[in-house]
Amino acid sequence: MRPMSNPMRNKQFPFTPACRTLQDVLTDHDLAALGDAYTNLLYSLYLSTKTGKPAGARANSYILSKALRQSGLRELMPTRVDRHKQADAAESLLVYAWLQGLTTITESVEALTKHESAAEGFSSLLSDAKKKSRFHR
Repeated sequence: MRPMSNPMRNKQFPFTPACRTLQDVLTDHDLAALGDAYTNLLYSLYLSTKTGKPAGARANSYILSKALRQSGLRELMPTRVDRHKQADAAESLLVYAWLQGLTTITESVEALTKHESAAEGFSSLLSDAKKKSRFHR
């Protein structure tokens, strides 16, 4: 018997987990690990665009946890989750949206640079990822 295919599993990136809920995405440790690198790339491109010269930087957990709260996604997580876990959740959703083809790196950097702060930009990206995803919550 063939396993059922998951329509949300990206054929280009077959390692993408088959998440059934938004909470599954936000709490996936493997997505968070990949999302860390992806988010740092976005943040570096954002800073490079803002300063006009190449920059390599890490998006810190304060910025990402603030973005998660501003986007309204913090309420979907368990209580008593520290800032680091909140940042992991943001990174998971950001990379999941990209893996699913819901956004591109270029679109994400353009969205980030439209805002006054990186936290506001990441909040916008998280809100867009939530809206574009198939999850209803």
